[in-house]
Amino acid sequence: MNLTVTDVRLTPILVADPPLLNTQGVHQPYTPRLIVEVETADGVTGVGETYGDTKYLELARPFAAELIGRQVSDLNGLFTVAESVAVDGSRVSAAVDVGGLRGVQTADKLRLSVVSGFEVACLDALGKALGLPVHALLGGKVRHSVEYSAYLFYKWAAHPEGVPAEQDDWGAALDPDGIVAQARKFTERYGFTSFKLKGGVFPPEEEIAAVRALAAAFPGHPLRLDPNGAWSVETSLAVAKELGDVLEYLEDPALGTPAMARVAAGTDVPLATNMCVTTFAEIKEAFARDAVQVVLSDHHYWGGLRNTQHLAAVCRTFGVGVSMHSNTHLGISLAAMTHVASTVPNLHHACDSHYPWQSEDVLTERLRFEGGRVAVGDRPGLGVELDRDRLGFLHRRWLEDDGALRDRDDAAAMRVAEPGWRMPRW
Repeated sequence: MNLTVTDVRLTPILVADPPLLNTQGVHQPYTPRLIVEVETADGVTGVGETYGDTKYLELARPFAAELIGRQVSDLNGLFTVAESVAVDGSRVSAAVDVGGLRGVQTADKLRLSVVSGFEVACLDALGKALGLPVHALLGGKVRHSVEYSAYLFYKWAAHPEGVPAEQDDWGAALDPDGIVAQARKFTERYGFTSFKLKGGVFPPEEEIAAVRALAAAFPGHPLRLDPNGAWSVETSLAVAKELGDVLEYLEDPALGTPAMARVAAGTDVPLATNMCVTTFAEIKEAFARDAVQVVLSDHHYWGGLRNTQHLAAVCRTFGVGVSMHSNTHLGISLAAMTHVASTVPNLHHACDSHYPWQSEDVLTERLRFEGGRVAVGDRPGLGVELDRDRLGFLHRRWLEDDGALRDRDDAAAMRVAEPGWRMPRW
């Protein structure tokens, strides 16, 4: 068995995205993703997926070149390679990351997001070579299926007139009735039993009304609200007081650890985050100040599946809950999420997933939600197969783009419809 990496292929693509609203704006009609393929001397190919914006591509290309001749089993070595890859400082800004909403950008965060795609590809290849599923390489599964929540969004019926886009059958959701109707579609199509609403779009009283409408329509079901840091501490506390009897947790109501700590001190509603705790270095302050009670991991942020397990162990040590965050992603990422989630004993909250919103994929067979859950497969590697025709089609779309969509920018997309739009804060 020869596990030497002989080829690495990077394929940037543009994937259709519906007009989903958030506090940063609206999703563009197409979003960039990067598909990573790592091939060994024996002809085994592993696949991974991560962000496809320009700043990630610029890191992924030299990273890919450094992998040639290394072993796919040398997973620790991926971080050594990452440290050697230079980051263009002009692409790192101390601001909220529009694409990932992961707090302050740093060179290390960019590197970890690139590492994640390669680590998953290497684990997939290693699993295929050994005849083992990825969850076995991670120590074995503790559950046979992973629960996901319905990810509800305020949504336009369609992208602005004149903007090239794919059509969808979800319709508009701009008020409590629309959100409840959307939730019903999620339950009918996929069997979800918990619901998360992306907030920070309308004044808090309107979003309170939407959550109340969900509670009435789905009594006893776990509900979450995530305004992505759009609220002040005072507003966050007021919303927590209004919804304290129905929320499973309130996610990132205020921006940053100090503000989250102030909110946490004033409410019994658990606070979750994927914004103020996105690296190991950010854990100490957040946990010491009791700013968060649930950390939403994202293997793209944290540098892969094994780091996700490390994070879960730290959370278990400090009595902090853990679940999973999601951004726009395809089936490769959902498979990776499901494999690692199956190995985490202290995962007690349903994971997030955008996957039901994505009408396009690069797999020969889409992953399925049944009863709101994804079964944990036992086939070698991730258990998925690339559809090369679809991959080629989505790559051609990326090649034909004039550059306007190669970097996700929800604010720019919103200003197409509303030229004077400014990011809301309450």
